[in-house]
Amino acid sequence: MGEAKPRRAGRRALRGALRTLELALAVGGLACLLAYGGACARASLTQSTSSDAFDAALAERLERIHAESPDRSEWSRGRVAKYEASLESPVQALARLEIPEAGISVMVLDGTEETILDRAVGRIEGTAQPGEPGNLGIAGHRDGFFRGLRHVEPGDEITLTTLDGVAHYRVEVTQVVSPADVDVLEPTPEPTITLVTCYPFYYVGSAPQRYIVHARRVSYESWSASSGST
Repeated sequence: MGEAKPRRAGRRALRGALRTLELALAVGGLACLLAYGGACARASLTQSTSSDAFDAALAERLERIHAESPDRSEWSRGRVAKYEASLESPVQALARLEIPEAGISVMVLDGTEETILDRAVGRIEGTAQPGEPGNLGIAGHRDGFFRGLRHVEPGDEITLTTLDGVAHYRVEVTQVVSPADVDVLEPTPEPTITLVTCYPFYYVGSAPQRYIVHARRVSYESWSASSGST
């Protein structure tokens, strides 16, 4: 009997120690869970804040570029006057089109009305939207923003920047067609871009032909993918 009491007391002490350890582990586990949850929340908040800030910065950059005065040294006098008059009207850009080899950097607006083409270049109605699969048709004046198309050659790079990302195209062919030849704007299964302007470039009066630059997309960089990898 004398030995039983110490054994019972030892078991009670062991059970107490185990309960204390169990409680400590539970508290520690909860603390770790809260810490992990807090870290995830902070990471999510950081990504969301960074993404929002990035979108805002890109939008501001596009607005700033749109507000910049383009190089008009090769433009016709009448085109310069129409461009300056168009600055009175507010517009919303779809993208920025750049062809370094041709010295072209211009905003893309939606539509081909004269008020739009006096201000920038325009997406041709019925063609793909920037960033979507298909054939995106963009028109511009030969004596304005698209004057430099005469320098474009197969193999040159075209960059189209939107608020979603940057698409890189490679020029495949340039050609001269009649205004009735609308096959150049036919939809394509893969992302392509077709630039259209009147031709000849220095023709006096209404130009009788159209100059076409056709390019195929070779790569695409999404802003969301880029921000998520940093």
